[in-house]
Amino acid sequence: MENSTSHFQLITLKQNHYKLQLFKCWNNATLSEQIMALNRLKLSSKATVELDFEHIEALDSSAMIFLIGFSKRFAKTSMQHLGQFENLYNVYHTYYQENQSRPFLDTFSLERIGKKAYETYEGALNFIHFIGQLFYFLSYSLSHPHKIRFQATLKQIDSSAIQALLIIAVTSFLVGLVIAYQGAVQLEKFGANIFIVEMVCITMFREIAPLVTAIVIAGRTASSYTAEIGAMKITDEIDAMKTMGFEPTMFLTLPRVLALFVSLPLLVFFADVIGVFAGMVVAHLDLNITYNEFVLRMGNEVPLKHLLIGIFKSMFFGIAIAIIGCYRGFQVQNNTTSIGRYTTFSVVNAIFVVIALNALFSVILTEAGI
Repeated sequence: MENSTSHFQLITLKQNHYKLQLFKCWNNATLSEQIMALNRLKLSSKATVELDFEHIEALDSSAMIFLIGFSKRFAKTSMQHLGQFENLYNVYHTYYQENQSRPFLDTFSLERIGKKAYETYEGALNFIHFIGQLFYFLSYSLSHPHKIRFQATLKQIDSSAIQALLIIAVTSFLVGLVIAYQGAVQLEKFGANIFIVEMVCITMFREIAPLVTAIVIAGRTASSYTAEIGAMKITDEIDAMKTMGFEPTMFLTLPRVLALFVSLPLLVFFADVIGVFAGMVVAHLDLNITYNEFVLRMGNEVPLKHLLIGIFKSMFFGIAIAIIGCYRGFQVQNNTTSIGRYTTFSVVNAIFVVIALNALFSVILTEAGI
């Protein structure tokens, strides 16, 4: 069997034993063509192959690495007439990584576990660094109020809160309607119709309105923040800002964090009003409780602390949503597909953190007797 090109000649010495003579230059420029030609030979992995370097004029590192890997495909190989390339061969052959160790690692997933653990550790460090930067520039801005971007903050309040009023109103009304309707059915059985006031008000003020509002804003605004900042990163606007002396944390992150810190409590109060109004409608239609009776009992029997607790929690929800949305935006890579990936991460992370914070507040406040 003989097979030859301008770069090599394959000579059959005996059955399943070949000599491969190499010619001319083997380097990065010619290697792709040479690899395709060698792959077309389709030699058996049980063959014995002698690689002859005698006629090679030039050989670089990439070609030597490939030839060493090529020789490992066969049961038995030998390198002949290495000459001036012997030192190069010795260096790369010493550090050549045998593939036999990889199936063990893949089988037990040790490599993947280690890689994932390192990525998680690195991600945690980056997030802590981001939080540290944010609080540093927040402190700096509070001590230099003229540095705060009030107009940008108002613009963010408009886009993240005012434009979300309709969806918050519809969601809160429907949730209030469901809570009141289900409660009315049960209370009517025991003749305790009037207690629907406490049930609807306390549930909406303390838990449902803050949680529903925060989840809606997490889905709507956190994704928006990530997409906006991610698009700026892809178009190199953030690098340009740094070059011109604008700090992205101060210029982009702080206005968004301040906007949600201010607007989420107001949105929760708005959701409280709408949700309780839905409860009043159900109480009037199903239990014959007038609107006046409902309002009077709410003023007399529902403590103000439940309203304040819901609004207090919402401040932390707003900060968390804004931080996660901006952080994921800065993580976007220089390709368009990563915007979608990190936007999804942003929404999922924000909703999870809101639910976790709500659970934490519930446990702490209940244990404290508040």
